[in-house]
Amino acid sequence: METKLLIYECEGTESQIKEWFKTINIAGVPLVPQELLNAIYSGQFVTLGKEEFSNSQNANIQKWSAYIKGSANRQAFFERALDWASKGNIDDYMSIHRNDKNINELKKYFNTVIDWVSSVFTDVESEMCGLEWGRLYEEHHTKKFNSAKVSAEVRKLYGDFFIKDKKGIFEFILGGNNDTKLLNIRIFDEPTKRAVYKKQTREAETKKKSNCSLCAVGHDANKSKIWSFGEMEADHVSAWSKGGATSAKNCEMLCKTHNRAKGNR
Repeated sequence: METKLLIYECEGTESQIKEWFKTINIAGVPLVPQELLNAIYSGQFVTLGKEEFSNSQNANIQKWSAYIKGSANRQAFFERALDWASKGNIDDYMSIHRNDKNINELKKYFNTVIDWVSSVFTDVESEMCGLEWGRLYEEHHTKKFNSAKVSAEVRKLYGDFFIKDKKGIFEFILGGNNDTKLLNIRIFDEPTKRAVYKKQTREAETKKKSNCSLCAVGHDANKSKIWSFGEMEADHVSAWSKGGATSAKNCEMLCKTHNRAKGNR
């Protein structure tokens, strides 16, 4: 208790203080970015924010954990609340509000996002945790969603064997079921492509037409051309985004030129 302490008083810009704080903490437990910002902008606003979002005894932590990854003790929930409210500019937001006597605006926005997510998606799935809900709220909260229909759509997509990225399901639905890239849909496997190619080619040769259905209805020299397997690509007959399955029955082989021009039709 009688040990003498050497105390440094730091002066400078906020960016200089941040670098100084990193330096003196180099031998300790590595700080997460939000812990650094809390130190720089210390004051009543940060104190109140930590009391609300960094308190592991807060009864709302379990609900928040369905949508946010991380630990309350390591500032994960406080950071996410600030990220959403600031539209990604946490540093600037904390600088502006550092002397506020309350966190009403922050709490209101955070709870609005959480309530919106839970009202649109009534079934909580593990893949919902960690998604960019703040951005998704800004992009889609003005749209009207039928939670029962949304729930049915989620179950349908979860049951689709060909969807590799379940995390993309939620943004896919919010966006009107248009951006199939979000789902990382499983492509046709090699045996399926070869079987379809063989069937198409056999039928095409019998009819003396091209084994690419789009070439066959054309008027150029490729109208009767038989393409090799390597010159063709597999495509959905009925676009996946319009309900077409990634199955042999919905697979066709097209020449590369026509397949890449077809798009999502």
